[in-house]
Amino acid sequence: MKKRMVAAARVTAAAVPVLGLAAVFGSGTAQAAPEDCVITRDLISASATCSDVDAPPGREYTVVVECWGLAGIPNAWPLMGIGPYRGSWGGSFGPAGQGASSCLGPASVGGVTNAYVRVYRE
Repeated sequence: MKKRMVAAARVTAAAVPVLGLAAVFGSGTAQAAPEDCVITRDLISASATCSDVDAPPGREYTVVVECWGLAGIPNAWPLMGIGPYRGSWGGSFGPAGQGASSCLGPASVGGVTNAYVRVYRE
């Protein structure tokens, strides 16, 4: 019985990094307001391509990446912290355009843990 529990724990411990890696390397449809966007992620960045034909005039989107790694502490330069942070902002783009963001910046380096598209301007 004890050997089975140890074996199950080892299998679980080996599966967790693989599942985490699958979550980082993947693509899918955005779950936020712009449903017509496809997000592609890699280890350090994410990009989105949207084709929202029913968007109102003037609407803009932005790609947001959530990262984990080494980043500057706000209002405490040059101190650095290890943990979650928001990645660099790649700018806004129209309903039928493309955008990208990255976890690499002048004071940060880390990996993407989540990425999504959100409405920047209505």
